[in-house]
Amino acid sequence: MLTGERAVSETGFDAVALKPTECDVRRALDVPLSTVAIDYEGPDSLPDGAVLERLAAERTVRLTTPVRADGFDPLGDDSRWASIPAGVDQVLVAGHGAYLTDDETQRAVAPRLRAARERAPDAWVGTEGIERIALAAGGTQYELLSRSTRRDVRALRAAGFDGEVALYAPTVLTDDEDTMLDAVGAYAARRRPVARALPEGASTDATASGRARDVLSAAVRDYALVGTPEVVSERIRELKGAGVDLVVGYPARGVDEFCG
Repeated sequence: MLTGERAVSETGFDAVALKPTECDVRRALDVPLSTVAIDYEGPDSLPDGAVLERLAAERTVRLTTPVRADGFDPLGDDSRWASIPAGVDQVLVAGHGAYLTDDETQRAVAPRLRAARERAPDAWVGTEGIERIALAAGGTQYELLSRSTRRDVRALRAAGFDGEVALYAPTVLTDDEDTMLDAVGAYAARRRPVARALPEGASTDATASGRARDVLSAAVRDYALVGTPEVVSERIRELKGAGVDLVVGYPARGVDEFCG
């Protein structure tokens, strides 16, 4: 069985996604992948320019920028745009409500996304919750893995879409069921079809039992890449065979799992 850095480099991942509240994003330099996507978790957790410059000297760096947030709003307060170092690319997103103020969540996405794409034409566009707007905006479509991803991407290709599709997937490189549930059970449980199927008040980690465990066991396989490196590698091959261009793995158990 593949282990450590070899596992990550040979599974077919194209990039690693890191959360600055969980680790020093400079750990991306320890991951054997050439691209790092840095998630946005609020203005207080943004890596400073020197850190981003250090990363960009050795990796392709994509910084998530919420177009409705103060500092990144191309139709309002855009003061943080100028602080993004040259050589750092962007992932334009509407922004998760947990990291936006009430006022920011009320701002219209479509005109801001269009304006941001004009400023950063090479940016990826996050599709969560704004799929049609993102598609209309163009650029690399950055999607979350779901149970329908292969079908959806095949349909896009059949309809004539020839742009890039990048896929974000929480990842757990083990076939231990308890470990999977502890790492991504709660994440899967937040997806609407899973939330509807779960018994009210059910545990969403390794302590889940009965119907809840059955639902979660299937859900983590639908919404995350879990299993041995060989199993994950096969799933990535299937996704790319369906038309996905790039797969971005988020190490749900911590960046060490991708470093060896």
